[in-house]
Amino acid sequence: MAPSDDRGTQPGGQNRSGGRLSGKRVLILGAGSVGEGIGNGRAMAVLFAREGAQVACVDLHLAAAEETTALIAKEGGQAFALSGDVTQESEIARIVEATLSAFGGIDILVNNVGGSVPGGPEELTPEAWHRQFHHNLHYVHLSTRAVLPLMKKQGGGAIVNLSSIAAMRNIGNDLMAYAASKAGVTALSKMIAVRYAPHGIRCNVVVPGLMHTPLVEARLAGQRSGGDIAAIVAKRNAQPPMGRMGDAWDVAYAALYLASDEAKYVTGVEIVVDGGLTLKTP
Repeated sequence: MAPSDDRGTQPGGQNRSGGRLSGKRVLILGAGSVGEGIGNGRAMAVLFAREGAQVACVDLHLAAAEETTALIAKEGGQAFALSGDVTQESEIARIVEATLSAFGGIDILVNNVGGSVPGGPEELTPEAWHRQFHHNLHYVHLSTRAVLPLMKKQGGGAIVNLSSIAAMRNIGNDLMAYAASKAGVTALSKMIAVRYAPHGIRCNVVVPGLMHTPLVEARLAGQRSGGDIAAIVAKRNAQPPMGRMGDAWDVAYAALYLASDEAKYVTGVEIVVDGGLTLKTP
């Protein structure tokens, strides 16, 4: 079953023309969801639209992106769906061009694509290692490289990248390449933040911990608990000091702050959204 969601499509969360992102043009890479429900990318897209933004929703699978835009349209927001493999430079160029054609500019870029393959130094093949970096880090360079000139010309912009607490602590999973590539996302973000601050471009990182998104039921249960959903949910809920996983909306609200003008003097920072898990992990 999909995780519960008491904020996902409720009438109280409808689009606001005077919201925190009113007039902003947003490109979200990874705006669909793995399985039914609300994943991090979908939550960010819906929330940003509620706050007045126009949102380009990109996912590898068009149907997933269209599900997100349907939720936004239902609430009166503005969005369109695109499919594309963001690890390919030509695809990034096409996506950016389509967004410019629709919105006339890009004020906010969100890099939310990623995935994990288990394995340590001996078990992980060089091919799998390179695939992880291609999937989790390489595309961040491609998308940022494509958008930075536009933001410079506009006089500013905001980039929000998604990392993971796996890049900060060993959280009990043998995810060497995932951890290393996500650490690369954080390092790259800080370099961008310093170099492009004079151009009014901010770059920040949201660092999720254990979140209860559809990914848990759709993929992780099969990978890590033999398909036993109840077991993996119980295990993950027991780890954070708060006694439960977070959800996609926790990630989305952190991203909203970093993307908004409320964070106009904030760049190169990491907002850790993990219920205190990293604080108790050696």
